[in-house]
Amino acid sequence: MGHTLVIGATTKEDRYANRAIRSLRNHQHPVIAFGQRAGKVQDVEIETEWNPEWKVETVTLYLNPHNQEAFIDRIIALKPKRVIFNPGTENPEFIEKLNAANIHPEVACTLVMLSIGNY
Repeated sequence: MGHTLVIGATTKEDRYANRAIRSLRNHQHPVIAFGQRAGKVQDVEIETEWNPEWKVETVTLYLNPHNQEAFIDRIIALKPKRVIFNPGTENPEFIEKLNAANIHPEVACTLVMLSIGNY
């Protein structure tokens, strides 16, 4: 089971990114959390410095398309198998770039996928 990188991580428990980290951990998935502010969600430290050496299988986005711009090339460089666009993060230009890089874009909800067992 490969690592999931959660982009847009936060310690605010009412946020979907936070709920996704908790749900991923509850389902035994290894998580790397990346956000603007350091903190901790369960046993996962929120990283504030991008690491180009991260080994990730899945990236799940909790950033609106405008805020994704700075990360598109960095995400592609990580070579994940897939990138999940959670509700509100859909970005046709980014999806096109992922397809060109042979990375599977998935417009879905991480929380729903985990809850129905098709993550």
